[in-house]
Amino acid sequence: MKQTLTARTVEAAKPGKVRKEIPDALMPGLYLVLQPSGARSWAVRYRSAGRPRKHTIGSYPAIDLKGARNLAGKALRAAAEGRDPGGEKASERAAGLDAVEAIADQFIKRHCTPKNRPSTATGTERLLRQYVLPRWGGRLARDITRRDAIDLLDRIVDDGKPIRANRVLAAARKMFNWCVERDVLQATPFVGVKPPSKERPRDRALKDSELRAVWMAADRLGGPFGALVKLLISGQRRDEVARMEWSEINLKTRLWALPPERVKNGRPHEVPLSAPAIAVLKALPRIGDRFVLTTNGEAPSSGYGKGKRRLDALLPADMPGWVLHDARRTVASGMARLGINLPTIEKSLNHISGSFSGVVGVYQKHSFADEKRAAFDAWGAFVADLVSDHPRRNVVRLPVEARQ
Repeated sequence: MKQTLTARTVEAAKPGKVRKEIPDALMPGLYLVLQPSGARSWAVRYRSAGRPRKHTIGSYPAIDLKGARNLAGKALRAAAEGRDPGGEKASERAAGLDAVEAIADQFIKRHCTPKNRPSTATGTERLLRQYVLPRWGGRLARDITRRDAIDLLDRIVDDGKPIRANRVLAAARKMFNWCVERDVLQATPFVGVKPPSKERPRDRALKDSELRAVWMAADRLGGPFGALVKLLISGQRRDEVARMEWSEINLKTRLWALPPERVKNGRPHEVPLSAPAIAVLKALPRIGDRFVLTTNGEAPSSGYGKGKRRLDALLPADMPGWVLHDARRTVASGMARLGINLPTIEKSLNHISGSFSGVVGVYQKHSFADEKRAAFDAWGAFVADLVSDHPRRNVVRLPVEARQ
């Protein structure tokens, strides 16, 4: 039997063992839905295209009786006009989930964060939020066309950032491919879209005089960034050095053990620490128990661009431009000048291509621990001499047995 609901009867309704619907006599079609848990919500029943339909209005007490009757009346009027309010709400909800901004949030949460290295995930998120979402955030993914993709990249190129446009293409294409994999889209708008800018592999290696100038500038700069630059001359990747943790360092054995989750190729990597590297580590203040290069102990220091600009201001004005990654190439070429063989250099820098690609990488299990130790000691001695007050400026080659 129907009854006219009141605020008191709604509040006093007792839940049972099964879900109950209590109709409202004053607003035909409106029901109070009462769950066994005691949770209450509102729904309205109507017919659309000859079929019975149900439209959930919302929960109680967020929506009170008066509000529920008002919303139910609107839904019933929409149904009388031939519309389907429940279907419209579902379409709006689906559209919201398929908006580019919502997809980006899910892509970062479900793909980038769990499957990529932290630096890669952070970089991808930064590119999406800085370039993609400001233009497409409120649009539906299915409405993005290839023309839109090309226009996005053209704008970045026209802004004087051609290489950044390539990076945005890679990040956005990865996200839209992920949408195809999850059946959000049938096709990606990036099919056939090529990188707008041609990139040439960098081949810059610092000259001895430049390497000395960089070291001395880093010494004057001090702080975590100055130490970062000096440690980069160990030849490891920037983000691996920047996120170095004290638990990875053994000063007694002079070894830095990188776990696989912190390494680009996903393999554990041990780096023998040279005398200059040990000196840098020992000179650092111990802030917190985790990160080596930090200003607050809570997170590794960042701000590479700002730190690099401050460092460059301390370098000779006529020194050609360089990037931090050039230090890694400098180590490789410098070790070669010392007579260190290519396989040892590749192992020292943790390369898995080149000498260790294909079948060799599968079956060659020698750790190269002794060879790496000799290589880093020789390189460290060379750097120490180079940055000393009276450098000998001659290349001290490894003993023959260490080069075999």
